Amino acid sequence: GPEMIEVTNAKVDVAKEKLKEARTRQKNYVDKHRRSLEFQPGDHVFLKVSLARGVRSFGIKGKLSPRFIGPFEILDRVGEVSYRLALPPQLSHVHNVFHVSLLRGYKYHPLHVISYPLDQIRIDLSYVEEPEAILDLQDR
Repeated sequence: GPEMIEVTNAKVDVAKEKLKEARTRQKNYVDKHRRSLEFQPGDHVFLKVSLARGVRSFGIKGKLSPRFIGPFEILDRVGEVSYRLALPPQLSHVHNVFHVSLLRGYKYHPLHVISYPLDQIRIDLSYVEEPEAILDLQDR
């Protein structure tokens, strides 16, 4: 009867309170390790390249493959945590708005600029390398 409903409601309230405590504890833990990043229009940033399984990124396999490409200029801020980047024409098939977690700040230095085959980048920011020529053959 009514007592059972009261007991059930009390248990639901306790469960809600425990969930709220757990959420607060996890948020505090994550916030300690989070870096607050803010960029201004005109700043330059590197863009994180997603490493797909079985796909070589920009011709270099494994640990030596670049994790970031760029630098790209920030055009404007979109919402609280997203930015619109000025991507080159070769990346026109990639959406130009990115979450701040995919960006890394950049200060210009002439030795930092490396050219990548931007015309072969897919929509998911991955790149598949194909051999140009067979240099040697071994019979077994």
